[in-house]
Amino acid sequence: MDPFEVRMQFLALLKRLTASQQSIQKVVGFAVKYFPSCGEDIWECIIEGFEKGSINARINVLYFLDSLCETCLVVKSQQKAHRSGSSEKRNANLYVDFVARDLTKIVDLVVPQGRQGLPNLVSTKQILERWRSKRILDPQKVDEVVLSLNSRTTLELPTTSPPNVRTAPPNVPNVAAPPSPPPLSRNEVLRRIEEDRERHKRLRERRWVQPISYSAPSFNPNSVPLASFLPLSDGPQGGYGDEEAAVDIEFENEWETTSDWNEDDIEVVTEERELCFPREGEGPMDLS
Repeated sequence: MDPFEVRMQFLALLKRLTASQQSIQKVVGFAVKYFPSCGEDIWECIIEGFEKGSINARINVLYFLDSLCETCLVVKSQQKAHRSGSSEKRNANLYVDFVARDLTKIVDLVVPQGRQGLPNLVSTKQILERWRSKRILDPQKVDEVVLSLNSRTTLELPTTSPPNVRTAPPNVPNVAAPPSPPPLSRNEVLRRIEEDRERHKRLRERRWVQPISYSAPSFNPNSVPLASFLPLSDGPQGGYGDEEAAVDIEFENEWETTSDWNEDDIEVVTEERELCFPREGEGPMDLS
């Protein structure tokens, strides 16, 4: 297909995008398939989907990007063995490089200023946290975007003035404020609830981490369950061997958030020991 036809078909798929994995994977497969010839055009369509889509459609596109990044890293791991030129090395990360480049713009579009962006705020932070902890993107860049979200000014408290009218000094006519976005219809609210339930279910599934040995002889890149576990750096062994594995990243994240050993820990261990091994004359632990 020529670039124009690819662009039109991708826009049509993006308009029908929902929170279901079947819908997301269909768009992901199309984007990866036509990346070599139309990667820039497809990325422009994705940004256009953020700019022109509704507030509900934008969060769907963001979750699509999450799955797209995982798939790109799987493709990257499979292409390393066949890499032969600088052009292949430049395109190794596929759309991940585009996401890293335009991350700030994407977040500003998904979570706009004001009350309109509140429905997407929590979900966006969850996606950013997952990208940071799994090293899909540079953690420092993700932290900067999260900090900008947290530093946004709080919403103004409602006043007794009429809506969309600013209070002006005496002898000065009131000036109408910018119109607020129209409220969501009942059907849109119900659809958003169902889509949020589907997305949160998917996020809970991804929290389960299975240790993977990349240096093991039996390791097969085609059977990797989560692409985000693959190291992003390019090593002599194709990203495996001495590179950080998923279990190493998870251990570092848990280690950084674990407090030092203190008296509270001793009390907890003592209580647990007494429950499991009661003293003489005491009854056994109740397992009912």
